[in-house]
Amino acid sequence: MSAQALLERYATVREGLTSAARASGREPSAVRLLAVSKKHSVEDMLALYAAGQSIFGENYVQEALAKAETLSSRGIDASQCLHMIGHVQSKKAPQVAGHFALIHSLDSRKLADALEKRLTGKARQPVLVEVNIADEAQKSGLAAQDLDAFAEYLQEHCPHLALEGLMCLPPVFDQPESARPFFARLRKLNESLRLKTGLPLPELSMGMSGDYVSAIAEGASIVRIGTAIFGPRI
Repeated sequence: MSAQALLERYATVREGLTSAARASGREPSAVRLLAVSKKHSVEDMLALYAAGQSIFGENYVQEALAKAETLSSRGIDASQCLHMIGHVQSKKAPQVAGHFALIHSLDSRKLADALEKRLTGKARQPVLVEVNIADEAQKSGLAAQDLDAFAEYLQEHCPHLALEGLMCLPPVFDQPESARPFFARLRKLNESLRLKTGLPLPELSMGMSGDYVSAIAEGASIVRIGTAIFGPRI
């Protein structure tokens, strides 16, 4: 894809996000676009960065760290613009802790403990808890009924992990609107958790290329969009 085509697709997505936010009675600034750059080139990321895109989502630790080195060599603070959205094995915690602006996929005490172990002093790692919102066996994520106990564990045992909210991957539907009840459920879980923990929990990471309009309508603060911007991965 040419740089011009990439920027045109990006502009179209930004316009779509603005329209979706306004249609839901929300300020467009309340919804952040996370450009999912996994399996796409650093050159494409740099083109979008120059156009104003500030945060990028990566799924694979090694790929993300390699990109971080390149970004850093171009004077970009990768720890402030890269988000980890893929499943993280606890053994990869040393490579992940403190190196991402936000980890979207915290889903176990084992991973929480491994991340906590690597963070010292005043360093804090912002995290989201990934919820398996439809109880799908093939997907990662914490069961909704375990969320309260897990949040309590984080508050008591992981002082270096800053819980910012929740993330989910709903089932894939032919009709994007069908995902909306799952986004609504995540929003309600976040509201309940906010009351129980006393934390502000400002982030709801939900919605992708096919269903972000429904996610924004249900309160998404971050939408994770890859294909609509970069095209299909090769």
